[in-house]
Amino acid sequence: MKYVRQFAVILTVSFMGEVLKSLIPLQIPASIYGLVLMLAALCLHIIPLEAVRDAGKFLVEIMPLMFIPAAVGLTEAWDKISPILIQLIIVTAVSTILVMIVSGHVTQLVIRMESRKKKERVTEHERNIG
Repeated sequence: MKYVRQFAVILTVSFMGEVLKSLIPLQIPASIYGLVLMLAALCLHIIPLEAVRDAGKFLVEIMPLMFIPAAVGLTEAWDKISPILIQLIIVTAVSTILVMIVSGHVTQLVIRMESRKKKERVTEHERNIG
């Protein structure tokens, strides 16, 4: 029953994204509205993390399966894709490498910032004791 409740929360936020998409005349996918709503709700503690954690983990684990329909759609559009295949491969490779580099640097930055915060807390604690 816990999983049903968690999926219901996720689906409700997704539905709210669909509603926003129909109300706001921007070329932004409804899924993006839903993700922003979920992020805001989690950051503002409107939705506690425990209310969606397990269902979210499950969805992340099965995410590769969600790409299968898109891949099948690409095979059906082969006649349109084949003339620009080399360009698509180059763009995909370059953008993948750039995303990996940026993600790595951001991750290292966050780790360094957390490390500094821990050191500052330890130093402040030592000052308070001594």
